[in-house]
Amino acid sequence: MFEDILTKTFYGNQIEVWLFAFILIFCAILTGKILYWISSNVLKKLTKKTKTKIDDIIIDMIEEPILLALTLAGIWFALRFLSFSTAVDSVIGSIFQALIIANIAWLLTRLFDAFFKEYIIPLSEKTETDLDDQLLPVLRKGVKIIVWTIAIIIALNNAGYNVGALLAGLGIGGLAFAMAAKDTLSNIFGGFTIFADKPFKIGDRIIISGIDGTVKEIGLRSTRLVTLEGRVVTIPNSKFSENPVENISLEPSRKVKIILGLTYDTTEKQMEKAMKILKEIASKNKNLEKKITVAFSEFADSSMNISLTYFIKKSSNILETQTEVNMGILKQFNKNKLDLAFPSQTVYHK
Repeated sequence: MFEDILTKTFYGNQIEVWLFAFILIFCAILTGKILYWISSNVLKKLTKKTKTKIDDIIIDMIEEPILLALTLAGIWFALRFLSFSTAVDSVIGSIFQALIIANIAWLLTRLFDAFFKEYIIPLSEKTETDLDDQLLPVLRKGVKIIVWTIAIIIALNNAGYNVGALLAGLGIGGLAFAMAAKDTLSNIFGGFTIFADKPFKIGDRIIISGIDGTVKEIGLRSTRLVTLEGRVVTIPNSKFSENPVENISLEPSRKVKIILGLTYDTTEKQMEKAMKILKEIASKNKNLEKKITVAFSEFADSSMNISLTYFIKKSSNILETQTEVNMGILKQFNKNKLDLAFPSQTVYHK
């Protein structure tokens, strides 16, 4: 009875042949899992003892692609025992060729990515220029795109497609493609503009279209900022050529202007005393430049105003310096009984 079931034909092949094929596939996957375990628990421990990191990188990066390759090999070998039509065999062959090429491309990009992180990035961090820090992300993505583009072309060629005719067709439809990809192309050109004009670099704090943040990454298509709230904002590069960019990091110093309003019962001597206090506080602060301006600026509706203008040095902490100056003013004004005014209005009744 059981033998009769095994000898029955199912999709052109006996069931026992199907079972044998599935057993081969299972063995291939099991072999891959065993090798993966050996690599993770044995080989990695051995490579960690060596002085170089190259063997660690290679072992770590080839584990998964090799597991996939063994699985594909097992499935291919199993399918060779099954009989299919010529058309089905051709489709299966094309699919496996494409998968093998994709697996090789995956392996190459993983190896490149690992070497990039372990060797190229640390070298760029040692250099004094920031140009390599901006170009490396573009180079990293560019190499991956090139590898996958070549893989796709080879896969299409092996599948029987005329790649030359496809490329010619792309040339004929280039205008339509350019119209559809107008935004993408403008972003790419915007990226080249950033690299050429260098309005900012990674780590600079900038403001564009009301967005205030620190540049985290400059890509070929977009730039990422980290806002003061810690949120990541992705801005298309075309925006940088269309809108003004304010680079806060390039300012030589931070200008601060304070308007202090004293009450109208303040005497002349008290006004002079207030101005003297402001000059002393600003001049004694080591975080401020010598450009200090104090003036009796105006008679306002509710107060007599004194303006204090000073410049915080670039290397100084802006908020801490402002706090020091403001606390000094508050203490000295309270000590000398100088009253700050608040908005008020006097109403006369007849």
